[in-house]
Amino acid sequence: MTADPRGALADLVAAFERHLEASASKRGEDDPTVIAAYDDLADAFAAYDDTLLQAYGEMTPLDIYDGDDEDDDEDDDEDEEELDDHSDEDGDGAVYSGLDDADYDDGDEDDDRR
Repeated sequence: MTADPRGALADLVAAFERHLEASASKRGEDDPTVIAAYDDLADAFAAYDDTLLQAYGEMTPLDIYDGDDEDDDEDDDEDEEELDDHSDEDGDGAVYSGLDDADYDDGDEDDDRR
């Protein structure tokens, strides 16, 4: 059976829309409609990610938060080490990763443009 990423993507978009509608009309913190929409959205995302991997060998850069922090303790240590590697050198509180320092635009205008 060939994986169908487009169909899985359509299901994911529909799950996002249902979650939005449930969230907009929720009745309290533990609204079962919102909880069900949340679970459906997580399932649709996992299906899309799996299908994308099967079809093209690619994955999204996203993870599903499952609320279980105990299993993530080892991962948290690794994440903290990675954050240390991308520390906040200018003290503005921003942590940035993804581009080399030469490619990063911190929003400050260059003095030579005046």
